[in-house]
Amino acid sequence: MMPILGFALLTLTLSRCTEAFVAIGGGTSTHISITRTALLEIVRETCRDVVEHSGHKFEPTGPSPEELVSACLRPTATGEVSGAKFHVALQEIYSQNGLVDQNFADSAPHHFNSEAFIEGRALITQGLGVIKANVKKENFQAARETLGRVLHTLQDFYSHSNWVELGYTDTYINLIRPDLPLENMADAETATCSDCASGNCPNPILPNILAEQMLTSGYMGIFSDEKPKGKCSHGGAGDMTSTVIPRGGISKDERRADNGAFHSLAVNLAITATKQLLEDIRAAVGHNEFLRLVGIARSSVVCFVIDTTGSMGDDIAEAREVINEIIDSKKGTQDEPSEYILVPFNDPEFGPLYRTTDAEEIKKKIADIKPDGGGDIPEMSLSGLRLALTGAPKYSSIYVFTDAQAKDIHLKDTVIALMRTTKSVVSFFLTSIFGRRRRSLSIGRLQDYKDMALASGGQVIQVSKGQLPQATDIILDTSTSALVTVLQRDRNPGKEETFPFLLDESLKNVTIYITGTSIAFTLTNPAGVSQGHKQASGDLGTIQTVGNLRRICLRSDRQSGKWQININSEQPYTLKITGQSMITFIYDFVERFEGPHSSYAVISGRPLSGQPVMVMLSIIGRRGPSSLDISDVGLVIVSGPETVSKSKITDMGNGELLVTVDAVPAGEFVLSLKGTDRISNTEFQRQSTTQMSISKVNVQAAVKSNLEPGNAFTLPFSVFTTGSGGEYTINAKNDRDFIMRCPESLTVTTGERANATLIITPPPSTPSGTDVTLTLEAKASSGEDSNFVVLRFAVVTKVTDFVPPVCKVVNVASNECPQDASLCGSHNWELTANITDESGIDSVSLRQGGGNLTHTLLGAPAVQVSYTASCCSPILDFSAVDKAGNVGKCFHSIITDDLPPMCEIVSVKAFNCPKNASQCNSQHWELNANLTDGKGTGIKSISLRVGDGDLSHTSLSSPVVQAHYNASCCIQSVEFVAMDKLGHEGKCTFQHSVVPSASPPALSLSLSLWLCLLMSAVIGLL
Repeated sequence: MMPILGFALLTLTLSRCTEAFVAIGGGTSTHISITRTALLEIVRETCRDVVEHSGHKFEPTGPSPEELVSACLRPTATGEVSGAKFHVALQEIYSQNGLVDQNFADSAPHHFNSEAFIEGRALITQGLGVIKANVKKENFQAARETLGRVLHTLQDFYSHSNWVELGYTDTYINLIRPDLPLENMADAETATCSDCASGNCPNPILPNILAEQMLTSGYMGIFSDEKPKGKCSHGGAGDMTSTVIPRGGISKDERRADNGAFHSLAVNLAITATKQLLEDIRAAVGHNEFLRLVGIARSSVVCFVIDTTGSMGDDIAEAREVINEIIDSKKGTQDEPSEYILVPFNDPEFGPLYRTTDAEEIKKKIADIKPDGGGDIPEMSLSGLRLALTGAPKYSSIYVFTDAQAKDIHLKDTVIALMRTTKSVVSFFLTSIFGRRRRSLSIGRLQDYKDMALASGGQVIQVSKGQLPQATDIILDTSTSALVTVLQRDRNPGKEETFPFLLDESLKNVTIYITGTSIAFTLTNPAGVSQGHKQASGDLGTIQTVGNLRRICLRSDRQSGKWQININSEQPYTLKITGQSMITFIYDFVERFEGPHSSYAVISGRPLSGQPVMVMLSIIGRRGPSSLDISDVGLVIVSGPETVSKSKITDMGNGELLVTVDAVPAGEFVLSLKGTDRISNTEFQRQSTTQMSISKVNVQAAVKSNLEPGNAFTLPFSVFTTGSGGEYTINAKNDRDFIMRCPESLTVTTGERANATLIITPPPSTPSGTDVTLTLEAKASSGEDSNFVVLRFAVVTKVTDFVPPVCKVVNVASNECPQDASLCGSHNWELTANITDESGIDSVSLRQGGGNLTHTLLGAPAVQVSYTASCCSPILDFSAVDKAGNVGKCFHSIITDDLPPMCEIVSVKAFNCPKNASQCNSQHWELNANLTDGKGTGIKSISLRVGDGDLSHTSLSSPVVQAHYNASCCIQSVEFVAMDKLGHEGKCTFQHSVVPSASPPALSLSLSLWLCLLMSAVIGLL
């Protein structure tokens, strides 16, 4: 038992709120909150390292994800910083984490149930290999989805096994280190639990299991009550085995009166284990790629899909000029794209997709495009667009350049399905529609492009080739950070209509786009000042007209408040209003699923009709969600009358809102949001861009494993309808053109599921880490109704190498370093080490140390490393990564460190805690402490052992690390552990109590107790 630092003991039993390892919700012990806590801490550490390495200060203005992203990106580039991309990445991880409870509810390995330890660890370690391979190939979405599933399994170990009952207070690192054995597991014949008739016993593990430190987990039966004799059950209402002797269960998913301490420890170990797994990924891929994995990057991505046929020479030249202008004008700002994507198409060729983060590389690539061929008019535009939609990040802006109709129009439904799934905005630049007859677009084919643009929230810009340079200003407008949509409407046929809209104080660079012909309009601000369509430059802004596009740029000193624009035209037209703002939202349509852990799952496809539509909304403010008040969320028809379907809003915590709409509009709709920005006290409105509609058809399929090169993979799927039964056409497409076998049709009976399978086979030559996007659509024979599912699979060669590189220090020369630290600057020390690995060393990187690290040629099984540093920099820490992504570490210190870190509790604030224990959950208490390692190696990590609050800290590289703990008044105890780089641990422990009195509630600490606190900080560990 380690001695305790800063210990004060005051006791009072308080009631607890119910908390559980469920998929989603506002409690502190959900899979989402566990993942969120760990992710934010590792991201904060990574951002701090990257920013400080670039010579800047890392200074978050607050704890929210938005403020973290701003502190991470703002020091190196000026401009508005949006947290949307970070939130999108987090939601992808959270979503897949939660789906494990739906898609793998009865799979013991996915939850470490039924003593499936070997199989559960295999899921984790194989998943780690997949994540690293995906990141290496820059397939970040596939990596995030695998990460979510792996984290769920890892976190469940601490809740579903008896690890904490055995007395362990640290994580089981062997779960992510397959080179280390899983030891002392109970065999199938060994009884592990005593009977618990009440179902709620403090610790039903048998005494001999505890004494022998034998590992077990609870058996779970969703459909059967069978379990081996004498074995523990998982427990709970959803577990049929919990009523079979030995009854009860050992799950710590929920906090109960009998397992509060075990539940808290399981939560904290799950957080620490999550951090360790994230640290392993970061060490393998590097800091910058890790930040891209979690969505920390400038929000703008420029994606061009370009027709390269012979008549497109002028268009290609203009695309080249636009790229150059974007690069040159936005360099060094937050508007500078974080990534460039280029997809060429011709006939019959299209692709490949080219992506780079290097501005000079994309300049060179687009300069190399030579127009050629294309004599038969239609081109493969939708094949190129499909590649862009599957290759670009979600919420991207994609620009298609062509002067011909689509030869592959059969992909239209697939492309629209991908637009709805990725929420990317696609705009088409169509030239020569007034030009040569051979290449002109028919009205029908032009409408196809308009349908797709409208579905995504984009536009169709029709210009001559000579007008194209003016029209591409829209690309400069929209390839920017923090872009939001205020309003978008479509009218076909056209009519006179007035469109009101709100402009809030946070909006910058507000631009209004109107597409159509024979249009008159008048814009009016809140003060009643108006400007008509004939005034190219007026009191409200400037108007540019080119082809079918009117572009209105509002003046920077424009007023906040209620604006309106009146449009009059008998011809079809579209209206779109955008700006730059950190106030935005992201969303997913969800459905509730039942099971041991009922929750909400993201829908891939259109929501089912005949029931309420549910949307999970993440609101993003300038200082986090708490800086916004949401007043209204509804569904709006873009192409119909101005009506909004009202909703019920449920706060799920951490800025998550569950929006339920009972009266769902008929036809295509978008999400509309209104509220108040607390910072400026102004009203705002935002709108989603991607159109959605409901369907009577439902298609179900799930990603349950990865694909392997050369191996056929069977995917079960089902089709269901509440509408008319009969023959349904099945349309399956994948973006890699892998060979697939799938039924062309299914007979579906109303109210019943029709089951089938699809077989997809990646070629043997497919590189490990490749991802493939599969779109599966079912359409009624009448063509009136359809639905789809979009799945993303990773193609990965099975990992067989789990042994990390081995580091052996060969020589250390530090005798010249003086005892007097003030003289260290004039002396150096040196180290030589050998790193070995059978598969070969892929990279060597310095983690800590101010010296010069060199090494021999990489790729060899043995690499020699040399390090030279000033004696003022006494610590060396570097890592080596092998070809399989395994991480080996080398640490050496030339100073002696025998003492653990020290803790000094600086302040405790608990005066808000109520004397009525039943009201404790509405108030919080705080603790601040300083952690130091004296002249030792420095603090490596800080982790929470006891307590369900939020623990944060300043930079671990500082001599004094400041720790801050915030928890509900229901949570009385806290214990966190600081570990130095040699593995020594120091503890900070505190327990508060509320003493009822006539005066305002306050923390009761006597003078002697405060002296005890101070003395313990001085005395330290004995």
